[in-house]
Amino acid sequence: MTEEQEAPKLHIDSDWKAEAQAEKERLAAEEKAAKESELAKEGGADGDEPGGGTGGIPAASFETLVSTMATQCLLALGVIADPSTGQPFLHVDLARHHIDMLTVLNEKTEGNLSKKETELLGSTLYELRQRYISTVSAQREMGR
Repeated sequence: MTEEQEAPKLHIDSDWKAEAQAEKERLAAEEKAAKESELAKEGGADGDEPGGGTGGIPAASFETLVSTMATQCLLALGVIADPSTGQPFLHVDLARHHIDMLTVLNEKTEGNLSKKETELLGSTLYELRQRYISTVSAQREMGR
């Protein structure tokens, strides 16, 4: 046998690298789509985006900002119990501060919000102000 007959012949397919890369990209896209679908079911967003909602944290948005501030106000008004103690507490000055902060947000974003965002902020402020007035009035009545 000659050296040529003994050595195995290699046939290199020039497209194998391209095919392997295409397969890798397809699998990565499928994995990403499955992850996004799972996060969408949980109410989150893509974790690669800033404020992406991973770990049960909601995605950063105007609605989340308003909701967070409103929740803090309701906590200070005793509507929501303190998560650490399970007991409601009343701190009207803190509640007023959160209402004032939302009012500043409303003033500074005037004309720059969508109709839905404007309605959300307006109705949230209205509801919080009504609860604040009711709470302060009840507190005054008890003090008489």
